[in-house]
Amino acid sequence: MEHLNINLLIQDLALILGLAAIASLVFKLLKQPAVLGYIVAGFLASPHFSFLPNVASHDNVEFWAQIGIIVLLFSLGLEFSFKKLLKVGGSAVLTALIIVLGMMGSGFMVGKMLGMNAINSIFLGGMISMSSTTIILKALTDLNMRQRRFVPGVFAVLVVEDLFAVVLMVVLSSVAVHQSVSGEEMIETIFLLVLFLVMWFTVGIFLIPSIFRRLRRYITDELMLVLAMALCFFMAIAALKSGYSLALGAFVMGSILAGTSEAERIESIITPVKNLFGAVFFISVGMLVDPVVMAENATTITVLSLVVIVGMIFFGTFGMLAMGQPLRIAMQSGFCLTQIGEFSFIIATTGMSLGVLDGKLYPIIVAVSVITTFFTPFFIKGATPCYEWVAKKLPKSWNVLLDGYSSKQATSEHSENRKLWRKVVRRNLVRTIFYSAGIIIVIVLHDMFIHHHIGNLVPGDEWDNLMSAAVVILLMLPLIYGLSRPNIKSEEKSQIVQQTGRISLVPLVVMCIFNFLLSNVFFFSAIYGLFTSQIALLIAAGVTLAITVLFSPLIHKQVMRVEKHFINNANQRENRRTGKERVLVSDLHLAHMRVGYGCPFVGEKLKNARLRQKYGIHLASIQRNSVEHLVPDGEMRIFPGDILGVIGSDEQILEVLPIVESTATAAQPPVDASNVKFTHFTLCATAPIVGRSLKEARLSQDFSALLVSVERDGEHLAPDVDLVFQPGDILWIVGDTKRLQPLHE
Repeated sequence: MEHLNINLLIQDLALILGLAAIASLVFKLLKQPAVLGYIVAGFLASPHFSFLPNVASHDNVEFWAQIGIIVLLFSLGLEFSFKKLLKVGGSAVLTALIIVLGMMGSGFMVGKMLGMNAINSIFLGGMISMSSTTIILKALTDLNMRQRRFVPGVFAVLVVEDLFAVVLMVVLSSVAVHQSVSGEEMIETIFLLVLFLVMWFTVGIFLIPSIFRRLRRYITDELMLVLAMALCFFMAIAALKSGYSLALGAFVMGSILAGTSEAERIESIITPVKNLFGAVFFISVGMLVDPVVMAENATTITVLSLVVIVGMIFFGTFGMLAMGQPLRIAMQSGFCLTQIGEFSFIIATTGMSLGVLDGKLYPIIVAVSVITTFFTPFFIKGATPCYEWVAKKLPKSWNVLLDGYSSKQATSEHSENRKLWRKVVRRNLVRTIFYSAGIIIVIVLHDMFIHHHIGNLVPGDEWDNLMSAAVVILLMLPLIYGLSRPNIKSEEKSQIVQQTGRISLVPLVVMCIFNFLLSNVFFFSAIYGLFTSQIALLIAAGVTLAITVLFSPLIHKQVMRVEKHFINNANQRENRRTGKERVLVSDLHLAHMRVGYGCPFVGEKLKNARLRQKYGIHLASIQRNSVEHLVPDGEMRIFPGDILGVIGSDEQILEVLPIVESTATAAQPPVDASNVKFTHFTLCATAPIVGRSLKEARLSQDFSALLVSVERDGEHLAPDVDLVFQPGDILWIVGDTKRLQPLHE
């Protein structure tokens, strides 16, 4: 029987992957996302379509689909990183919050109007509140609009929405389990989730980058894949043991690894795994599509599709306007968000697995996703004409009001003094969060393990309690010191004095008082139960004062060393790129940067790239895959994906970094691989490269082509950088035949 089950598993996998390959190819020819092809393949393999063989067991596909969810969330975490969240700013957070709350409220009301119960209505609101990062990215790329002014704001909102989606999954799971929506339970759930995230991020950031740094030279691509997936599944199990979903744990581990210097490498290595299991997940979604249910609920599908499109446009535009964006940018952003995607399916899968979601709702939400995805490119292209129409119809006073508000917001955001204080307060807030997480970890470990072992070693309750209090206070001392110390740098003080003529003590005093009170709370929590409340409170206050006044000189160096180690680990990816913390001589640094496909000297020999002459930098090493070439000679070529070890000053490295890591420019239309051929043709007299040298012709950048040889007067000439093109030259070249048309005779 077991052998038969294995055969059925392989048989089902062969069927769904074969159908997925055919369907995704068809959808690619139709210039639609592959996700839609996978959903269609799932429908074709399901019992709802009787003209083809069906899968033998839905459980087989469900098994692979669950792994697909884990890998998808892990991959999403790799692209996320909380450092990126801090960079997007409060505007993106508030805009995303307006969109999510507005769409959840709309979804809940529509659900109640359609006769759904409260739980199904809440899940419906969650499912229609998240736009699809994958689909928007694909649409903007296909439309050649990645460099438009509104796009960075849209991506910032999508980053925040991804985080909200993860939080929403946990909250909805709690709502489903308790079958009620209690304000106290909701606050408790969110608090425990934040505590879980911060604790694991603290431990992960402190340990994992250090391990990678020490073992980097021994970790091959194969070992990195095994290690990354092991960490992913370990954190998934840790989340499950803590009462959360496997997907949440995978997302957390991906976000931790996103801050390491190996993030790009891990992302590249796991891409095939993500593509395979992600495809199976979307196929499993398609298997739940029931045409009968969809036909019966055509009105519901139409209504929900309109709610998604109109709601996303309205709340997206309103959110952007509220954050001070001009009307044009706000409308272009809102029109980008008019679809739902992968998170809708994941939330729906969560509801189905908990047994609280009506089975008919799943195919309905899939149909809504397909419809809104199909129309996304049309709405993106229609945003500007709609803006022009609205701008003409709006009263002049409204246009003046909106323009004045956006310019006022922009001016206020560039107030140097406010920006400086915002930076100081944000840094102290982040330090407070992570020090608090460390203290909570110490308290939990003490209550679970240390106190019990001390009780076995020390006789008598009084001595037992006293010893336990001494141990936990000793362990907390460095963390409490770090928490209670306000962090403002001397150069920041100087800037504030220059701008205001004096140093304002109010923010510093407020931060000191807050951290002092928080320290007392932690100490009181640690020793509460070991002594009476009054004694515990006195001990907490006394120890906090003693740390501040007496012990700070003793533990200052140790705390600073640990804090620096943590900060370096948190910024390891950025430090490795820019060379910070790698001072060699004077202001020279060793930085590591990955070569992008848009790098202007890709494919050239080092002696022709002339990096030292052009940029003043020295190339110390080239890492290709897991092999590192130290002090490479001039004959070695540079390829995309290489990691260059570069020595230079801050200014030189910051100048060359965007050039080396450049991707293909957005001004170029995407190259269709089917048109790329090795061909030859005669160069016409009017070709734009005639009279130019190979170095000046920019064949790679402007034509996406690689010159192999030039035939002139029956002789084949090597493609030297100083070779000047002449009319009648026969070019032997690899490239897109359509892009090369302007060069033909």
